[in-house]
Amino acid sequence: MAEETMDVTTPGSVRDRGALHRIAAGEYAAEVSEVGATLESLTVGGRDLLLRSPAEGPMLFYRGAVVAPWPNRIGDGRYTWDGRELQVPITEVERNNALHGLLSFQAYEVAEQSAAALALRTVLYPTTGYPFALELRVEHRLDAESGLTTTVTARNVGSADAPYGVCPHPYLLAGPEPLDEWTLSCPAATVLEVTPDRLLPVGTRAVEEGSDLDLRRARPIAGRFLDHAFTDLSAEADGRWRVTATAPGGTGVEISADGACPWVQVHTGDRPEPENDRKGLAVEPMTCPPDAFRSGEDLVRLAPGTEHTASWSIRGW
Repeated sequence: MAEETMDVTTPGSVRDRGALHRIAAGEYAAEVSEVGATLESLTVGGRDLLLRSPAEGPMLFYRGAVVAPWPNRIGDGRYTWDGRELQVPITEVERNNALHGLLSFQAYEVAEQSAAALALRTVLYPTTGYPFALELRVEHRLDAESGLTTTVTARNVGSADAPYGVCPHPYLLAGPEPLDEWTLSCPAATVLEVTPDRLLPVGTRAVEEGSDLDLRRARPIAGRFLDHAFTDLSAEADGRWRVTATAPGGTGVEISADGACPWVQVHTGDRPEPENDRKGLAVEPMTCPPDAFRSGEDLVRLAPGTEHTASWSIRGW
């Protein structure tokens, strides 16, 4: 069994993000919190591949979150499903959007655990804004060669079809050097255009060859602002597409997924606080684009008793 710690400071106290579980394989190690099934850390040879949240307090900026039942945002938090107008809470107040689903701060319980893998489960019970019942299982599994694979399986345990989408929210670290010294590749041919004020979709366009958004070959991150959703991702021979960041010292990190995630959000982590600005690269494989609850694009219709599975992998060197 893998070592498990609770990180309490006084008897009866509770760690802010729930019990912390550690798994390892070869040179890889990961830490996962029970709150949100959050991937708190991932290292290879002791080097961080992910930007961590502070040890105390809630998860910061959704670092390492599993985002469901919708990725990204819903404009106004309002959508129509099978003739019903529904309203979820506004969580991105400055833009009047519902951000990053409903599960990032929900408690999970351990379903299975071994030295190299941890599976957590939770039930999302119906609410007025999302009147559907889902059981989610999140498995984080390490392999000494391929790194970490996260698999999320959602099962509709209710009586009505449910809208559904999912993504992770890791902030990748290519190396110890600043983000603006890294290079980045992303094999996308199409980008989602959004409004500048609320980041809501208005259409798609082809990625122009040689433009700032053309990352089909590795290019420096310096001078680029990225907070874009891409699609038409070119897969390699194994059926997976890959986004890769490399630091000048030769270290790097890669996230990959297959056709279950036809979209990826890439964000250079720009923040107004100097201590948080451009510290890591958010790369989020998504099953559907932003605002899919309103557009319906690539949105999963999950029938009662059926399951949907999506997975992604992170490795480093």
